[in-house]
Amino acid sequence: MLKLHPNCEYCDKSLPPAATDAMICTYECTFCADCVETQLLNVCPNCGGGFVPRPIRPSTERRKGVGLPRHPASTERKHLKYGKDDVAAFVATVRDIPPHER
Repeated sequence: MLKLHPNCEYCDKSLPPAATDAMICTYECTFCADCVETQLLNVCPNCGGGFVPRPIRPSTERRKGVGLPRHPASTERKHLKYGKDDVAAFVATVRDIPPHER
């Protein structure tokens, strides 16, 4: 199950569980749609993959044992381990390769 990280790793914008602008890569690196579009150009700076919208976990337990009340989102904020200049250089080398070919 997804951890639902609470923030954009690039700009630190809060991304609550119901955020419609949260984007994730296959490793669940989490960024806001604005950073994915304008800074990262659909390149995860951690793995080089692309992004998809993060699913929204139901806020109500509509089926026994599942939903946000039973499986709350993570509260651990994550931040890039790379500097923004390094990220920009990495993105420049990968952005022209379609995500399915990376």
